[in-house]
Amino acid sequence: MIIILKDKHSKEQIDELYQELQQYDVDIKPIEGTQTTIWGLIGDVTQIDVSRIHSKEVVYDIKRVSEPYKAANRKFHPDDTIVEVMNEKIGGEHFKVIAGPCSIETEEQVIEVAKAVKKSGAKFLRGGAFKPRTSPYAFQGLHAEGIKLLLKAQKITGLPIVTEIMSLAHLDLFADVDIIQVGARNMQNFELLKELGHSKKPILLKRGLANTLEEFLMSAEYIMSGGNENVILCERGIRTFETMTRNTLDLSAVPLLKHYSHLPVVVDPSHATGIPWLVEPLSQAAIAAGADGLMIEVHNNPKKALCDGAQSLTPTQFDEVMKKITAQAQFCNKTL
Repeated sequence: MIIILKDKHSKEQIDELYQELQQYDVDIKPIEGTQTTIWGLIGDVTQIDVSRIHSKEVVYDIKRVSEPYKAANRKFHPDDTIVEVMNEKIGGEHFKVIAGPCSIETEEQVIEVAKAVKKSGAKFLRGGAFKPRTSPYAFQGLHAEGIKLLLKAQKITGLPIVTEIMSLAHLDLFADVDIIQVGARNMQNFELLKELGHSKKPILLKRGLANTLEEFLMSAEYIMSGGNENVILCERGIRTFETMTRNTLDLSAVPLLKHYSHLPVVVDPSHATGIPWLVEPLSQAAIAAGADGLMIEVHNNPKKALCDGAQSLTPTQFDEVMKKITAQAQFCNKTL
């Protein structure tokens, strides 16, 4: 339920309304918008006497929210959420590129790529320390050592780092990670999501391989219901009957998510297609659709990569793509 307050009201009127609502088993979330102040009520609102509340002098209107996600709902939060990390902002008019290798392999590799992507304009460094792989015999990442190497690259370049968590048992290792990524396979790992909700660290949540947008937003709700509102949504392609690409990039998800939710939305064209030359046109399409950022895989030697080398750009290719991305973002009035 949403209560829209009148522009002019006294502290006494606000206090009276707040005290009355506290009688019910609901969580009251005041939200100051640029034009309107609303109170979002989360919990069992069926017992609330709507007519009585509506009669209050301070109340302009009351609306029920039919969608099961509340905290992630734009009705509760009309303005775009802007997630800030080390003075870099994602959301609203702020557009950012996250780039780096699929997996951390060596110190030389991650530092070389970090320097290259920073020079080309990326503002965040991505890299997998823990890698979920379909085959148990495939490279699974360097684990704790991989995070240490990412932190070394951060110290040299100053780039905030993004890396994926796979288990609650590893949470302590992510203390110095700037953005924790929840991968597609863990989108509905609800115990993990609930625990991340107790953190104030930004969470980059990827859409599952075969999940609806409502299920995606409900996973974000799990994190936000724990008190962590720093959630970034990532569309990374879904599984369809099409075989020409690794997955099918659902660009319609971008405007739909931004219509129904206030959370930032980034797009991962690398995982979505698995084809390097598709990264540029789909990145431009994602920006045109309203994306707040991109996540792009870059490797200094894709042919010898231990994970997903076939879909990675070289630093030179990435630099060329960034020139197109920058021009497109500026055309769409985005701040890089």
